[in-house]
Amino acid sequence: MITEIEKITDESVKKAAEILRNGGIIGMPTETVYGLAAAGTIPSAVKEVFVVKGRPNDNPLIAHVHKNYDIEKLVEVERDYVYKLKKLFTPGPLTMVMKSRGVVCDEATCGGDTLAIRIPSHEGCQKLLREVDLPIVAPSANLSKHTSPVTAEHVFNDLNGKIPLILDGGKCTGGIESTVLDVTGEVPRILRAGLITKEMIENVVGACVVAEHKAGDKVKSPGVKYTHYKPRCDTCLYKENELEKAALRYEEEKTSGKTPYIMCRNAVAKYFNGKNLLNLGDTEEEIAASLYAALLEGEKKADIIIAIDMPSEKGIYLGITNRLRKSCG
Repeated sequence: MITEIEKITDESVKKAAEILRNGGIIGMPTETVYGLAAAGTIPSAVKEVFVVKGRPNDNPLIAHVHKNYDIEKLVEVERDYVYKLKKLFTPGPLTMVMKSRGVVCDEATCGGDTLAIRIPSHEGCQKLLREVDLPIVAPSANLSKHTSPVTAEHVFNDLNGKIPLILDGGKCTGGIESTVLDVTGEVPRILRAGLITKEMIENVVGACVVAEHKAGDKVKSPGVKYTHYKPRCDTCLYKENELEKAALRYEEEKTSGKTPYIMCRNAVAKYFNGKNLLNLGDTEEEIAASLYAALLEGEKKADIIIAIDMPSEKGIYLGITNRLRKSCG
């Protein structure tokens, strides 16, 4: 199979929509990461997503719809606060888990009774979703466990020859996957942290908790059960109060003949002056947007990435530390 990369135009969107309607799969951009898209109403297409990614078949998918789509065709909205969250945070990087009406096939929900719904803000993605007018399931468009892609080239590097088309919508601006929120209970529960933070949700709803995932739990969200996001080089992770240890590790790796890189936020980069650096930037938003691109750059240059953890687990840092610990911990 030849894999083509095409900029988003009216023609390429129609081509992509036709592939999806006919049960094919493609790469599509969102504001967070690129997704491997299939029509969620076609079981064979959804099965192909799992096969192409090498994804475990108990790891459910998120259904993406355009902003004018009536989500109540797909799910039962049982809590009034859902409408408040939808109004404030969508289109955007928020996924909400609700009771499924069974329109999206069992293969996407892994046989569960809930469905995760997202309305992306990326205009190119919205254009495709409007054109196809179906719920499109789309995990990250990479091989399972590898670092998530934030450019069309990243998708091509993993899936060349496996899918016919990648829509190129530029570099993703969000950089880490959406916040996944279970909204089936009185108090919403964060299943996967992201750019919509616990604090932001609390400001709307009044309360929000972060779920503790335990062995044997029924999985409602992607990104919580398996090793994820790892680059194809060695990695290790140090806390910000362990900079001296990280620097020593760097020198040990260099002495042994390897090429190490330090990956850290700009505030601590000065400690590593003169060393190979993957600088993630200053703000939480910049760091989130840079993380996967830095990991993918690092796997090309480094034998080992020595990552420095974030200074806290509040706000967007919660989502960033989640990704860091899964990729480098």
